[in-house]
Amino acid sequence: MRLNRSTDIGLRILMLGAARDDRLTIDELADSLAVPRHHLAKVVQRLQHLGLLETVRGRGGGVRLSAAARTASVGKFVRELEGATEVVDCEGETACPLSSGCRLRGALARAQEAFYATLDPITVDDLTAPPVREVLLTIGRTGR
Repeated sequence: MRLNRSTDIGLRILMLGAARDDRLTIDELADSLAVPRHHLAKVVQRLQHLGLLETVRGRGGGVRLSAAARTASVGKFVRELEGATEVVDCEGETACPLSSGCRLRGALARAQEAFYATLDPITVDDLTAPPVREVLLTIGRTGR
């Protein structure tokens, strides 16, 4: 199982936001996480839509973690950003000829759910507990 790039960036934004109490600009986040600004802005917008980030426009604006984000389930967040994807695509452009009697798809679906279930009890605050918090604070202030 591999997370898509947006999910990876989203987790990093949440972790950095949890380590900092002040607002972060899109440019600061992009520099700190070594991510293209345009792509990061799209992820920030999605996180705001999910209620995990608050944004403030204008001079002195930026983004910060919402109150709910600190205790949000990482598993739920990853499910949201990953969408309804399966580990294998049995019905893609060329349907698999083995699908009528195959048990692999079901086994992989159970494995994927076990992956998410492992992440369910973990919160953003859990990911930023010391000593990780100190590392994140260094990254967020120096831009890497």
